[in-house]
Amino acid sequence: MNTNTKRLTTSAIMLAIAVSIAFICGLIPFLNLPFGGGFTIASMLPIVLIAYMYGTKWGLLTSATYSVLQLLLSFNNVQAYFLPESDDYMGSVGAALAICLIDYIIAYTVLGLGGVFRNKIKNKTLCIVVGVLFALSLRYLAHIISGYIFFGAWAEWFFGQEGFYAIGGMILNSFSGQGLSWIYTVFYNGLYMLPEILITSIVAIPVSRIPYVKKY
Repeated sequence: MNTNTKRLTTSAIMLAIAVSIAFICGLIPFLNLPFGGGFTIASMLPIVLIAYMYGTKWGLLTSATYSVLQLLLSFNNVQAYFLPESDDYMGSVGAALAICLIDYIIAYTVLGLGGVFRNKIKNKTLCIVVGVLFALSLRYLAHIISGYIFFGAWAEWFFGQEGFYAIGGMILNSFSGQGLSWIYTVFYNGLYMLPEILITSIVAIPVSRIPYVKKY
């Protein structure tokens, strides 16, 4: 098997693993938040590994493919943004397309940057873990930006919910307007992205020691 064929085959397998983990975790209720978003059991690690093994350019191509697959997997949720009769209608096609761009295409494509430390950190395990932290933090940032632009109006309602009475009341008394919107999007997206980052970083340690990965 030549180098290009091997790279394509490995990338396809990694994509299949990533999509399968994300799909299965999406069926588990306690892993998913009621208003969108949810964490998985290191579903994005295979994409970061591809970027580590084959470089940033190939990693970005693979992650861009993964972003499209994620968009297709979330079709039922995404289509609601375009439907005027839906409670999730965003008010215009442009706004709905912007959410798809930021929350899916950009948020998942940045995973391809997980290999940028390959030639900068000698310890392979540390290199992959730092790559995971960097790439997934960029995804978190994309969701924060999208949340601020498109969902900030939900902040007061969200923090007023009974389940957030203690911290929500303190936040509502301390922030308002744009500040409240920023706090809301950082807090809400952090509910699933911070566990995702932590879990993926932990899983990356033993995975980085697999002989097939170590040889790169």
